[in-house]
Amino acid sequence: MKCGFSYSVIIPTYNRSALVKQAIESVLAQTLKPNEIIVVDDGSTDSTYKTLKKYDITYIKTKNRGVSSARNLGIKRANSKWIAFLDSDDLWLKDKMEKQIDFHINNSDCFFSHTLEKWQRDGRFVKYSKRLQKPEGFCFLENISACKIACSSVFLHISLFEDVGYFDEELRVCEDYDLWLRIAYKYKIGLIKEELIIKRAGHKQLSDEIFLIDGYHINSLLNFIDSSYGIEVKKEIKKKCNILIKGSKKYSNMIVFNYFSNLLSELTKRD
Repeated sequence: MKCGFSYSVIIPTYNRSALVKQAIESVLAQTLKPNEIIVVDDGSTDSTYKTLKKYDITYIKTKNRGVSSARNLGIKRANSKWIAFLDSDDLWLKDKMEKQIDFHINNSDCFFSHTLEKWQRDGRFVKYSKRLQKPEGFCFLENISACKIACSSVFLHISLFEDVGYFDEELRVCEDYDLWLRIAYKYKIGLIKEELIIKRAGHKQLSDEIFLIDGYHINSLLNFIDSSYGIEVKKEIKKKCNILIKGSKKYSNMIVFNYFSNLLSELTKRD
């Protein structure tokens, strides 16, 4: 392994026996192989275990507790100081890890990096929104509007978890957005400007079932409202509140309307 860059790959999965097999194969095809592959099966009821029996991996089966819990368990079981994530419905290109490790060898002060990605929907490659342009450097503010860092592209040193904490297991979605904010607030973000992963959509995804994504973003942003970026954070929260208020009014959802109207009022009072 180059310059001691031994790394562990963590793959959480739930009822994706065919897809997770393909994800593992993309790891095994890497030009720089991992120290270990940890698959955390978050309570699958399909043929995942049977499908993965032939692979030389660390297989952990748990009750269904969500992707945050699965990733955290994998992190804590890892034997390497460097961690790479791969969602079970995504794929790596074969030189993904070699290029990412080369980046860290040449940027020894950087402990977190990500890459560009290709998006594939129903077997066809599609363009992703310009608003999701990838951030780099000390870029906390660039990350507050949306989740711009694909988890399957992330490579980081385990010490970051010891400093800022792990994935929030109370969050069903946006757990990655929440963690990236905590990291970007304190650390420099590296970016390899090549499409080195394939994000696949078109199958059933958890995010398809969850509404009010901006609501989850707001809850994470509230943790930074008294930070040195407080003015910009408050402005973003207000923007998201107005979007949610407008949408809830349109669909007569008074619970959502009242909650975010009250929050917006409280923020305005603090100005």
